[in-house]
Amino acid sequence: MTTTAPPTGRPGVGLRSERGPILGSLMLATSLVALDATIIATAASVIARDLGHFEQLPWLFSTYLLAQAVSVPIYGRLADVLGRKRMMLAGIALFLVGSVLCGLAWSMPALIVARVIQGLGAGAVLPMSMTITSDVYTLEERARTQGYLASVWAVSSVVGPTLGGVFSEFVSWRWIFWINIPLSLLAAGMLWRSFREQPRETAREPIDYLGAALLTGGSTLLILGLLEGGTAWAWTSGTSVAIFAGAVALLAAFTVSAGRVSHPIFDLRLLRRRVIGASTAGSLVIGVVVMGLSTYVPVYAQNVLGTGPLVAGFALAALTLGWPLTASLAGRVYLRTGFRLTGLMGSTLVLTGAALTLLLGSGSEVWQVAAACFVIGAGMGLTAVPTLIAAQTSAGWHERGAVTGTNMFARSLGSAVGVAVFGAVVNANTVIAADGTPQGTGLTHAIHLVFWGVLACAAALFVAVTFMPRDRPVRTVTA
Repeated sequence: MTTTAPPTGRPGVGLRSERGPILGSLMLATSLVALDATIIATAASVIARDLGHFEQLPWLFSTYLLAQAVSVPIYGRLADVLGRKRMMLAGIALFLVGSVLCGLAWSMPALIVARVIQGLGAGAVLPMSMTITSDVYTLEERARTQGYLASVWAVSSVVGPTLGGVFSEFVSWRWIFWINIPLSLLAAGMLWRSFREQPRETAREPIDYLGAALLTGGSTLLILGLLEGGTAWAWTSGTSVAIFAGAVALLAAFTVSAGRVSHPIFDLRLLRRRVIGASTAGSLVIGVVVMGLSTYVPVYAQNVLGTGPLVAGFALAALTLGWPLTASLAGRVYLRTGFRLTGLMGSTLVLTGAALTLLLGSGSEVWQVAAACFVIGAGMGLTAVPTLIAAQTSAGWHERGAVTGTNMFARSLGSAVGVAVFGAVVNANTVIAADGTPQGTGLTHAIHLVFWGVLACAAALFVAVTFMPRDRPVRTVTA
């Protein structure tokens, strides 16, 4: 059994912190991001009719994801320098401001800018929630708290689309953003009152502003090129070449800069540690798999099997149901078997579910699609949570935020890679009708190629987990 020392007495964690209200505030803050991930999708068409510029609708999603992804590693490092509480409150405040501006948006460009602000806030909320949980709770206690946090995503996957449909049809689509106002204020108030960080006993490290600018610029261009390549512009166009060339130049400059400073904004040396490197690689692959399924399972269900949007959503919901269900149980498993073995069990389930997708055809039933997605989701819950906690446990307080941010940034980057690669595969093998819908047997073949890609990624995930070090018991003191 793998255990760890208690959080008591570690820098930055106040002994008077009220851990119950802290967990409540983290669940509320997480619900902001979890709801936002699903609530806007059902209102997108209504928003486009109201504000116009239907062709700009995808930017509501891509700019949000872009802002969230590129800000995660910055927040992770700043949390180790300035404290978790400041970064979490800053993230909630940005999300609140962005939500208010979204609700007041008078045009599609204004709404897109407001979504960027929302994304910058979300980039702090998720990694800070995971980092604060790691600081405040012992490893044994995190086995239970992970269940609570996972339940937020499970509930949001059902409540989000429902609320989005109700607000857009019976009230106003603007309420999908205004509902964030009371939730943000309550989460911030609870965290402000209950979470007290101790002053740092050592001098504060300098902030690498140059590295932050280079990393943000390079990551922005890289993920923007992956998200919009083949859609907004052709992969071989001058725009695409210029974007990727700029990304390579800025990231190369960041690598050189990071090697010359003592406290880089994103310490690449962390990846040399076996557990952190394996966890980060696994997180990258998880991002690819999740985005591939989330994008093309509904397309397959509707355009190949001939189901409606609601039934197609049910097939994908099995993925989001299986993940939090096993994530809530993962703590009990890794306390008995260790992080590595738990991750291997989870990645084996992912591999099994990915193999099941290859059996799907034009005559398959929707429940078969849902079953494969459920198995993959169940495997993700047993893989993503233990590998992240293993990486956090291996790090001290002064670098735990950076480790968490690195892991979550890798998943965001993987999602962008998944959009680019799978999108290129489908577009190259599909004929689009005059009304904009895919037609013919080419789509079935293209989706099967996506499933083969998911299987290859599942195999890569299993390999990444095997590189995790074997668990070594560490003495535990009950908090």
